[in-house]
Order: sequence, then C-alpha cells, then structure tokens
Amino acid sequence: MKILFIGDIFASGGRSIVAQNLKELVAHHRIDLAIANAENSAGGFGITPPIAEELFSLGLDVLTGGNHSFDKREIFEYLNKQPRLLRPANYPNGLPGAGVFTGTTRAGIPYAILNLQGRAHMSNIDCPFRKADQLLNSIDPAIRIRFVDFHAELTSEKIAMGWYLDGRATAMIGTHTHIPTADARILPGGLAYQTDAGMTGPYDSVIGVEKETIIKRFLSGLAGRMEAARHGIELHGVVIDADEATGRARSIQRVHCVK
Repeated sequence: MKILFIGDIFASGGRSIVAQNLKELVAHHRIDLAIANAENSAGGFGITPPIAEELFSLGLDVLTGGNHSFDKREIFEYLNKQPRLLRPANYPNGLPGAGVFTGTTRAGIPYAILNLQGRAHMSNIDCPFRKADQLLNSIDPAIRIRFVDFHAELTSEKIAMGWYLDGRATAMIGTHTHIPTADARILPGGLAYQTDAGMTGPYDSVIGVEKETIIKRFLSGLAGRMEAARHGIELHGVVIDADEATGRARSIQRVHCVK
C-alpha cells in the first residue's frame, strides 16, 4: 500500500501547487491514500469549509490540522459534519471535530489517521502520548495501517513520539515547523518516521510569511500584520510503502515539487 502525505499547505500558493501536482504524484507513485496537513490553507492561518471542499475535490482523502485548526469560526460547524477533516485529538473534550478517522481505500484496505499536537512551547492541552495510547487501543485490531500526523514544535518531542509509537503505527510524520528535515527513515519496529515533512507553500518567506514583516518584528520587537508570501512555491511531503497485512512500513521517500 502506498501513502502520500503532503506537509502543511500554506495559503493560496500551497493550494495551487497541490492542484498542479497531486494527480501526477498519485499516478506516478501509485498512491492508495492521500493525506495533507491543511491547518494553514486559508491565507496561512486556519481553514474554511470552501477550502476544505476544494482540497478534497483535488483528490485528497483526509486533511489533518494543528494549532490553527480553530482559527476560523466558520469551520466549527463543518468539523462536526466532515469527519475527514481532523483537528488534534488531544484538545479538551467538548470542542468540535475529532482527531481520528477510520476509512477504507478504493482497493478495500482499512486505515486509521490520527492527528496529535505537541505541548512543548505550545498550548497546554492534554498529553499527546497518553492520547495516542487511548486512540490506538480503541482502533479495531484488524486495521493495520495507522498513520499519525504529530503537529509539534520541538524536534525532541517529535523524535520521542516516533520511538513511542514504533511497532504500534505505520508512520509518524511531524508537522508545524514548516522546514523539511533530512531524517526520513524506518525505525526498528516498522514505523516510517520524519521529524518534519516541511511546508507546501512559499519558501521565499519566513515559514510562509512575508520575510520583511518578520525581519522587522525581530529588529523592533513590535508585532505587525502577517501576510502570506507569494513566491518560491514548493511542495514537500513523503511517500510511504507499507505492508497492509502487518502495518509495517517498507520504505519512506521524500517528495519535492517546485512551481
């Protein structure tokens, strides 16, 4: 089974390069399941129902989120209606949406997608490690393909989660920091791992935002309005080959497209 995961889609530039390349990537790599983190797809901050529908229409099967999942008020009701749009599972109970989705590929292979968020230098939400235990234990054992998007700030927290999930999940790919890391590998228990998939959006920027604004912010200490940059559009992600009978990953390969 082949899984494509696309790193944080940032604003219109990120959406446009996904639209230009997704069908070719799916065909070339014979993808069975296409996933993307989309929490920054609306102008770099949040996601709206029309944008979610746009991304699904391109051929993405599941969208994951992160700390910007709730930025747009109009997404609240949609999250309860569209189970394929996830937000981190370890936010407190009572919020809209869910952090896990189980489905079946067109070839009939069952799978589960989990979305978790780190706590180091981020919101003080529920423990992602204990939430991972809870979710994994609740999934039907017959579902062997289990993919985790861990949206976290620190590399150490992501690496720790990778080792924690090794042998219990097919893949754990980190998101949030928008810089692709060169450590894609298969851990001993069969988990495909990368600390951060990178951003799908404008790299002529500071992690997606107009660089002049961020430089001025560092020089002055004053906050300014952050606008999505528009140049240097790139797509970053990974393709994972997994054994659907065991849930173990066979290989992980980085994907990179330039607009």
